[in-house]
Amino acid sequence: MFTIDEFPDRTIAIDGKEYLYFGGTSYLGLQTDAEFQSVFINNIKKYGIAYSASRKSNIRISIFDEVDAYLAEIVGSEACVTMSSGYLAGQLVCNYFSQPGYQLYYAPHTHSALLRNQQELFQSWTELENAIKQDSNKTAVLFLDSIDFHGDNYPDYNFLKNLPLQNVILVVDDSHGIGITGKNGGGSFRLLQSLQPKELLVSCSLGKGFGIQAGAIFSSTNMINALKNTQFFGGASPATPASLASIRDASSLIATKRIQLAENMDLFLKNVSGRSLFVYAEGHPTFNFQNEILANYLEENCILVTNFRYPTENDSLMSRIVISASHTNEDILKLCTILNSHSSNPQQLL
Repeated sequence: MFTIDEFPDRTIAIDGKEYLYFGGTSYLGLQTDAEFQSVFINNIKKYGIAYSASRKSNIRISIFDEVDAYLAEIVGSEACVTMSSGYLAGQLVCNYFSQPGYQLYYAPHTHSALLRNQQELFQSWTELENAIKQDSNKTAVLFLDSIDFHGDNYPDYNFLKNLPLQNVILVVDDSHGIGITGKNGGGSFRLLQSLQPKELLVSCSLGKGFGIQAGAIFSSTNMINALKNTQFFGGASPATPASLASIRDASSLIATKRIQLAENMDLFLKNVSGRSLFVYAEGHPTFNFQNEILANYLEENCILVTNFRYPTENDSLMSRIVISASHTNEDILKLCTILNSHSSNPQQLL
C-alpha cells in the first residue's frame, strides 16, 4: 500500500521515485485535466461548493433538472435522476424493490452498491437462471453489473438472453461503462433496452467516466418519478450542482478524451503480447489478471497498477491494468515492453 499527497495522474512520485500509474478508475483523466478543472472551478463560483438541502425544497436550482435531462438524452432513457454518489443511487433502487411483491436476485460478482448483504449473491448464472424460471409467485428483480471484470456481461450479455426478461425487472450497475462505452459514452442502456425486459433501471457512479462525485439512475419516466417520491430520495442531499454542470459544460472536452482513450487502448492491444494473461472486454480499458508475480514485476519496473483486495480484506486480490486517456504513447509502449519481457520468460509466468 502506498500513501500519496495528491490525486494520482499518469505518474506517481513515491519516496523520490517516479512510477507510471496504470490503475484507478479515472478512465478519461478528467480529474487532473487543467481544462476540466477550469470548467469545474467556474461552476463552483456560480453554484457554490455544495448544496446542503433536499431537492424537494421549495427553492430549487434549475441545473439539477437540466443535467438529468441531458444525461437521459446521452444514455437513451426516458428519464434520469442524479444523486450524490453511485452507491447511494444503487441503494435507492435496492431499497425501493425491497418490499412485498418483488423477489430480488443478484447475479455473480454484483457490486455491493446494489446489495443488501453479500450472502444474496448467486455463485453461477446457471443456478440463477433456474431460480428465476422456477419462482413465479413474485415479480423478479435481477441485479447485475455491466462491467463485472470477469467477462460475463458487457458487451454481449449472453446470459441475459437465456432468461424470460419480459417478466423480469432488470437493474444494472453501469458505473464502469457510463461515459466511455456505448454511443457517445451512453453506456449499456440502449443495448439492454433492446432485450425488452419488463422494466429497465441503470444506476451508476459518474465519478469514473465523467470525473465528478455523483451518481445517477436511468429508467422510464414513471419509474424515475416513483423513486423521486420516496423518503430515501427526499431525505438525501443531492450531488453538488457545480459537479453536474461541469459534465454538460465540458461535453466537447469529454468527447475528445473518449477518442483519445480509444486510441490508447488500440495502441496497447496492438503492441502487447500474451493477451491470454488478461480478462478484458472489447472497448473497455481495464485488463484484469490474478498473478501476484506479474504485479510485483511491474512494480519492480516502476509501474503501479490496481492491486488490492476488494471490497474487504477477506475478498480475493484484484489486480488490474487500466489504460486512461491521460497516458502518452510512450507510457503505453513502455508498459507493453515490460509486459512482453515478462510473458517471454516462462519462469516468470509461474
